[in-house]
Amino acid sequence: VQLQASGGGLVQAGGSRRLSCSASGRAFINYTVAWFRQAPGKAREFVSAVKYGLGTKYYGDVAKGRFTISRDNDKKIVYLQMNSLETEDTAVYFCAAASFLHDDYYGIDQYYNFWGQGTLVTVSS
Repeated sequence: VQLQASGGGLVQAGGSRRLSCSASGRAFINYTVAWFRQAPGKAREFVSAVKYGLGTKYYGDVAKGRFTISRDNDKKIVYLQMNSLETEDTAVYFCAAASFLHDDYYGIDQYYNFWGQGTLVTVSS
């Protein structure tokens, strides 16, 4: 599967942004899709994931209460709705996918074998 992330840009603190991860290829429903982010000088961190099949959702601490992940299997798109953005959310956001990923690994980037190119979100104060 090939992934393309989009939707990044400049947003003021307190604002919202929706990221999209568009996929091509077959059997999209069989893939867990996640968002990770990497800020300058920092390690990549888990943001959120949506499981294959029934679409169970998982959130990292950075996302809880502010971000919402969703997927449209017909359109092969995963969205990340980000609200109440803070300057600390400034980062390159990557989407990633793995087929039939075990629940124990959804937050670990090394288990994802397909990655999009990243989209930059800049939150200004």
